Amino acid sequence: MKLGLLTACLPNLKLADVAQFAASLGIEALEVAAWPATGDRPFTASHLDVERLSPGRSDDLVGELATLGLSVSALAYYDNNLAPDLEERRRIHEHLHACIDAAALMGCGIVGTFVGRDPAKSVAENLREAKREFAPLVSHANDAGVRLAIENCVMEGWHPDGYPGNLAYSPELWEWMFSLGLYLNFDPSHLCWMGIDPAEAVRPYVDQVIHAQAKDIELFPERRNRYGYPGRAVQRPDPWDTGWWRYRIPGLGQVDWRRVLDVLYEGGFEGTVSIEHEDPVWGGTTERVQAGVAMATRTLRSVMAPVATWRPHG
Repeated sequence: MKLGLLTACLPNLKLADVAQFAASLGIEALEVAAWPATGDRPFTASHLDVERLSPGRSDDLVGELATLGLSVSALAYYDNNLAPDLEERRRIHEHLHACIDAAALMGCGIVGTFVGRDPAKSVAENLREAKREFAPLVSHANDAGVRLAIENCVMEGWHPDGYPGNLAYSPELWEWMFSLGLYLNFDPSHLCWMGIDPAEAVRPYVDQVIHAQAKDIELFPERRNRYGYPGRAVQRPDPWDTGWWRYRIPGLGQVDWRRVLDVLYEGGFEGTVSIEHEDPVWGGTTERVQAGVAMATRTLRSVMAPVATWRPHG
């Protein structure tokens, strides 16, 4: 199991600078942010121009990272693949196709994304539509030797009432997406606020987890007594502010990393656990984000199995 970093938390740095920083902490892999350069959503970045990536540039980049002891664990493009505006959906799919091609060039073999949702339609209607929309995406990925890893983020801010905006938030939906040829990019933090034990939830599905993310969550149950699970309803100017929980760096929230990682180890997971920094306390400036990543690295290293160096004599 490798320790990685999702580069989106450092959007103002070039990839080479992110790589230098990650290597200085002993991080072994980068989940490279590959959103379009025109994107303006928070917690996104454009560290790789997949639309213009050539085989030569890809080889150079992989070699540069290797000299720092880094590999590319996945390309990251988490967007709404069921966007209600069909022109927007088409653009998202075109970029996802480009990410697939870039992942094939770089030899990492994984692209992380979302299922998404049209909030005007029921879950059942969205699932029928997703089955049709994902068929050509999965086919393209298979042809390129790439797998699509769906993060189980709820994306409640995509729904006007704070309900799930990404239909991959529970094991029931994981089973559905596996049937489409999709895999899981497992992030335990999202399960906690929904009342799901992340360690027990993922236990039966570890063989479908091809990538993982390390983000923590701090819960405030006394506030949930006022708002309920969906969060603020009457006054919610920020669609992402539920009012009763917030994301934290690993070690500063409720996720039991020892249990979660133990379940992944027991199930045979040998991929990358990628730090995803969205902590508002350790955010705001590049320096504070880097400090947060450093703390997260120490926390996770304390519960991850070290690389074996012992060899028998003789």
